[in-house]
Amino acid sequence: MEQSIERTGIQYIFDRITEAIAELGRVSIMYWGMIKSGLKRFPAERLVVAQMDTIGVGSLGLVLVVSLFTGGVAAVQAAYQFENVVPLRYLGAVILRSVIIELGPVLTALVVGGRVGAAIAAELGSMKVTEQIDALRAMGINPLRFLVVPRVLASTIMLPVMTIFSDAIAVFGGFLVAVFAIGVSPGTYLNSLKDFFYYKDFLSGLIKAVFFGNIIGTMGCYFGFATEGGAEGVGVATTRAVVSSCVLVLVVDYMLASALFQVIFADK
Repeated sequence: MEQSIERTGIQYIFDRITEAIAELGRVSIMYWGMIKSGLKRFPAERLVVAQMDTIGVGSLGLVLVVSLFTGGVAAVQAAYQFENVVPLRYLGAVILRSVIIELGPVLTALVVGGRVGAAIAAELGSMKVTEQIDALRAMGINPLRFLVVPRVLASTIMLPVMTIFSDAIAVFGGFLVAVFAIGVSPGTYLNSLKDFFYYKDFLSGLIKAVFFGNIIGTMGCYFGFATEGGAEGVGVATTRAVVSSCVLVLVVDYMLASALFQVIFADK
């Protein structure tokens, strides 16, 4: 009995690993097809601009609210950690660097991944189960060029833009808390920002945001195209798109952080 349970557990793990490898292969095939179709004939600019508006402008309000409170929380936590250890004149520098290197791009990606990844997967999944994608193929329109390329390109472009806004609002939120709740003078906070701002920090956050935006768009499109089983399948695809986007953002964040600290920050 115990041997049977053990074999079942091993088989389950093996099946999940095999499924993950197969999933990676299918994503790679779709991504390569997207690149080839985009290079062969770039989609109409209006399609890309429309997706940029939906993904970027449509998510900006939520991103700014999250960023404002993220900066405030960062200020409170930093002040608590610094108490009797580090002078509070460095509070602004800690908030700035933690936001632009890590918190800004990652939290923006997670927020946008939850909103946009779900929306893309649900939209394309509905088109898949109602055979609209098959109708596009029947009319001689490449679905990858018409549906996938604009969404992936728009999310790749707009996430760094939203990250810039997120960084600014988070630092401002930290300023409000530092000045009105903790008692740091505005001049001290601003001088700390100026003294410890490095373009390399800012650049590293934007590089991360480019990768995160690409991941969000790709995962939403892939699971939308892979939808099966009607309305229930659309719900499953939406959930898988959000979960995959968030997990991959965190995994790639670690990989990029390791690479960037060895390359960009090597001469510090």
